[in-house]
Amino acid sequence: MERPRLLVLNQYYWPALEATGQLLTDLCEGLTDAFDVTVVTGMIEGAQCGISERNGVRIIRVSSTFYDRRRLSLRTVNYLTYTVAASWRSLRLGRPDVVFCMTDPPFLGTAALGVARRFGAPLVVTSQDVFPEIAVEVGRLHNPAVIEAIRVLVGAYLRRAERVVAIGDTMRERLEEKGAPPDRMQVISNWVDTERLVPQPRDNDWARANGLDDAFVVMHSGNIGYAQDLDTLLRAGALLRDLEDLRIVIIGAGARSLELAEMAERLELESVRFLPYQSRDVLTLSLSAASIHFVGLARGLAGYVVPSRLYGILSVGRPVLVAADPECETAEVVTRIGAGVAIPPGNPVELARVIREAHDGKLDLAAMGARGRAFATAEADREVAVSKYRSLFAELIGPRAHSALSTI
Repeated sequence: MERPRLLVLNQYYWPALEATGQLLTDLCEGLTDAFDVTVVTGMIEGAQCGISERNGVRIIRVSSTFYDRRRLSLRTVNYLTYTVAASWRSLRLGRPDVVFCMTDPPFLGTAALGVARRFGAPLVVTSQDVFPEIAVEVGRLHNPAVIEAIRVLVGAYLRRAERVVAIGDTMRERLEEKGAPPDRMQVISNWVDTERLVPQPRDNDWARANGLDDAFVVMHSGNIGYAQDLDTLLRAGALLRDLEDLRIVIIGAGARSLELAEMAERLELESVRFLPYQSRDVLTLSLSAASIHFVGLARGLAGYVVPSRLYGILSVGRPVLVAADPECETAEVVTRIGAGVAIPPGNPVELARVIREAHDGKLDLAAMGARGRAFATAEADREVAVSKYRSLFAELIGPRAHSALSTI
């Protein structure tokens, strides 16, 4: 029997280092046991347009721009060129049994809705961020006409998609407030491959190569944008100058990379280091090099964005210091499982206090890390999420999908 066909749209896919690209790669490759998976994705540096295959997934890379995303106007051009090219290419493919997309770009769900309706296929959208609210909250969007246009586009797929997946309970509430029918909503948290990201010694090859093996390392690893509250981390660092072995390591890239580097220079923070995104081959070592990880979320953003990097941190058995509103999914998880400390956002004095306690041995960082690892393997492993998505798609497709699943 022919296997069901899954058509996937997202701007980023392997070998992209962005979180949505890595998550989607894990998911699609995990679904190839039951579905024929085709991904229509955009251009990234070093890639070429065309069709390729990796680990059973057919990858169609369309011609789109990939300008520097730090400028909102250029990022918008990237969004538009990918959405148009991906829609056109998808409409020329054979009929899928399910159309699936994430919210990168944020209005991609509306384009995917058009593709799904053209083929009479159900649409599933996973919301990684809630737009335009997140952009308004962090001060990136001000134009009322643009805000309203995005609100209309997002509302169109929220109301009409057969399923909308939220990555947290608070986000589900936000999406229902925006018009998503409660009976079409489902919560499936983001995930991590706990077999690939495993605890390693802090004193490892990556740490030694970067001069961090003898340091107390507070690490941020991920997007460097407006939502991450990294100003607070730098200001806390200014209050901890007496800790000679402290290193604040910020790994990644994003819209605020240059601004934060300039801020660290103005504050004369010799303890701060900026490093680029690390490849997946060394990620388990780089994450394990931290004494404690910082996960920040600016005030007012709970439910609009859920930092996915939490699960990688938990998977390598490192404790987490969360600076976010208490209703934030990340703060709730870390507090509930005892994998770290949660404090309010935007308070460098309180953040510095907790870092000093961790540095001075007043917190049992090893026990926190062990509890995080146990949670990750039991609740946030990739196979848990893949199984949920597999069942969701099968439910929408019907008997033919269930026949395919019965052979697994």
